[in-house]
This record gives sequence, C-alpha cells and structure tokens, in this order.
Amino acid sequence: MQQQGGGSDTEVTWEDQQNINKFGRLNNRFHDLEDEIKLTKEMIESLEDAGNELILADEEVIRFQIGEVFVHLSNDEVEARIEKMKEETSKNLEKLEEEKESVVSQMAELKKILYGKFKDSINLEED
Repeated sequence: MQQQGGGSDTEVTWEDQQNINKFGRLNNRFHDLEDEIKLTKEMIESLEDAGNELILADEEVIRFQIGEVFVHLSNDEVEARIEKMKEETSKNLEKLEEEKESVVSQMAELKKILYGKFKDSINLEED
C-alpha cells in the first residue's frame, strides 16, 4: 500500500534542515526589509514636504532640529541639508531594495530545492 501526499515519508537530512532554516531567516529578513523600505520611503516624502515648506517660508533664519536641539540656520543652509539628507536616504533606499531582490532570489532557489524534494509535504508560502 502506497502513502498518498507525495513525499510525506521523505527523510529530512541535515542539509535539508539547513536549507529550511536558511529559508526561515531569509523570510524574516524579507519582512524586515519591507518595513525598512516603507519607513525610508516615508522619510523621503517627509523630506520633500519639508523642502516644499522651506520654499514657501518667508524667513531668512530657520529653526532646524539636529538631534534633540534646535539651531538657527540660514534658509540656504537648511535647504542644502535637506537635499543632502534626501540623497543619503535615497541611496539607502536603493541598497535596501537591492538586498530585498537578493533575498527574494535566494528564497526562490531554496523553494525549488525544497519543493523538489518534499513536494506538498512542505509549505513555504504565507497565507
């Protein structure tokens, strides 16, 4: 008599367990990256809004927060700082998105390996 379920009697080797563990770590990192990307995009939007508000400001000296302290800076200096912050944040966003692509690619490879061996005995999909 043959068991149904297509591979439920397949032995899990040490290498299989390592691949399953790696997939789990990658999946966690994937979700962390999605959260970081979302926050980074929100930061870019906030910086763009601040830049737009600065254009509308009719003041030569602007209060600018650095850490926990407010300092008075010229309008031009604040504008330059905001632009620099936007550039740095955009570069960070690119790095996060590249890492996310790499994680997705690695997860896809592990899915091929694990589904190839375990068929429907393993579920790597999220509901």
